[in-house]
Amino acid sequence: MNVRSVEEVAPLPMHQGTVPVWWLVEPRALKEATAGGYLELVGEFGVEAGGELHPHSHHTHEFYYLISGRAVMTIGDESREVVPGDLIHIPPDAVHTIRPISGNAGIRALVFAVGLPDTPEMDYEAN
Repeated sequence: MNVRSVEEVAPLPMHQGTVPVWWLVEPRALKEATAGGYLELVGEFGVEAGGELHPHSHHTHEFYYLISGRAVMTIGDESREVVPGDLIHIPPDAVHTIRPISGNAGIRALVFAVGLPDTPEMDYEAN
């Protein structure tokens, strides 16, 4: 499972030294894998305590960035704990789900997806 954490990346000064940047995906690192692709979506989502995201897949590169809460991320048959500051890469067509660890606190995350040239239009409500 490809999970990257701000805790494991040293910040680099960018924009003439005016801001630190923690590169979780370095510039152009996914160029070959996403060539011909496009930004499919960007959003924020939550999963309530005791809930779970319905297991599903997309024909996109999808990324979750955990903002708050602790969770178990499952991609295919691999599961691991994720915490705020973690960026999770979900490869195209991989079945995935996420659920809060705590029975008392949910999670919040950002989601980004890069569609591939042959990504069909999707009904995200039904998927």
